Amino acid sequence: MHIAQTNPRFHRAAIPPNSQQAQMAAVGTLPGAAAVAGASVRQRQCRGAAPSFVAAYVREGTRLVYGRQLRPAPVLACPARRRFLGAAAAAASSGSAGDAEPQGFAERYPTLVTGFFFFLWYFLNVIFNILNKKIFDYFPYPYFVSVSHLFIGVLYCLIGWSFGIPKRAPINSTLLKQLLPVAVCHAIGHVTSTVSFAAVAVSFAHTIKALEPFFNAAASQFILGQPVPLTLWLSLVPVVVGVSVASLTELSFNWTGFINAMISNISFTYRSIYSKKAMTDMDSTNLYAYISIIALFVCIPPALIIEGPQLMQHGFKDAIGKVGLTKLISNFFVVGLFYHLYNQVATNTLERVAPLSHAIGNVLKRVFVIGFSIIVFGNKITTQTGIGTSIAISGVALYSFIKAKIEEEKKQIKSA
Repeated sequence: MHIAQTNPRFHRAAIPPNSQQAQMAAVGTLPGAAAVAGASVRQRQCRGAAPSFVAAYVREGTRLVYGRQLRPAPVLACPARRRFLGAAAAAASSGSAGDAEPQGFAERYPTLVTGFFFFLWYFLNVIFNILNKKIFDYFPYPYFVSVSHLFIGVLYCLIGWSFGIPKRAPINSTLLKQLLPVAVCHAIGHVTSTVSFAAVAVSFAHTIKALEPFFNAAASQFILGQPVPLTLWLSLVPVVVGVSVASLTELSFNWTGFINAMISNISFTYRSIYSKKAMTDMDSTNLYAYISIIALFVCIPPALIIEGPQLMQHGFKDAIGKVGLTKLISNFFVVGLFYHLYNQVATNTLERVAPLSHAIGNVLKRVFVIGFSIIVFGNKITTQTGIGTSIAISGVALYSFIKAKIEEEKKQIKSA
């Protein structure tokens, strides 16, 4: 039986459905068709009931000739072809998954690496606080010591950039304007913290700095207009009570240390506020490096004005007479290096863990610093001071836990 084609776009002549010779004749005029004419038969066999008109693959076109009309090739029309392509896709997927398997130690043992980061963070912080406090025994100039911390940190960053570890991220005027208030608050907070550490015992200074969450909550509520849940405010009550109880009987208490520690809390609170506004994709290492550079330039003028004349008259001479020039310079270098590294490791640790884990780690860090400073310096504390410090730290832990849980819930709601 012959089938007549009525569509003007198709052949007028009829072609026997089972005539291979007719098919060869029909496609013989197409470029490269002779090489693929045999494929038309196999294609029809795959499709089952083949149409009366010619169907063939055309090389480099992946199309079918249907009469005089080119149609997209039904690549997956044949069950055998589907099975073949499915197996090939599965093999490719398996190969890609094999290539993506973690090979490095950090990828294979992330818990051990994170634990090492926490250990390094605590270790660097404890050593910094101990060595930094000892410097004031022969060099009681906290403003200049603050400058030395930042100077060594900046020197460390510049050397790292020169070797491409890490590669320096570019900075423009827009980002510089965003980082300026962050760096200014960082500089003020650092200087006042150093003044406090020089004036009172390290343990007491850290007890006062435990009030920082209170100022963060107040700033969020009254400056940013972000409502703070009642549970967070209630968790801050033991912090305030504990610091008050510890301050009443602290043997090393003086107003210089207390006021500067409070100013430090306020400065670091504003640093957090401006950091949230300074949205950038820059990595934490480069970001902290730029903040340190700007903060260094902010700290130099007050150090020269407040302590410059004393240092030139007798400050350096007295310190060199007590420990020697080499030891004085080496101590400045070591303390500054520990200061920069512990801040950098703290930032890197935050990137590796959830907010709750970092908050708990920060509380434990303060406990370690207070405990080790009491042991190393032999600070005598009253029972009331010890109780007040314990209450304050417990309150900070409770606050950190509640806040981290709230932040995680917010992220889950956004991602849902």
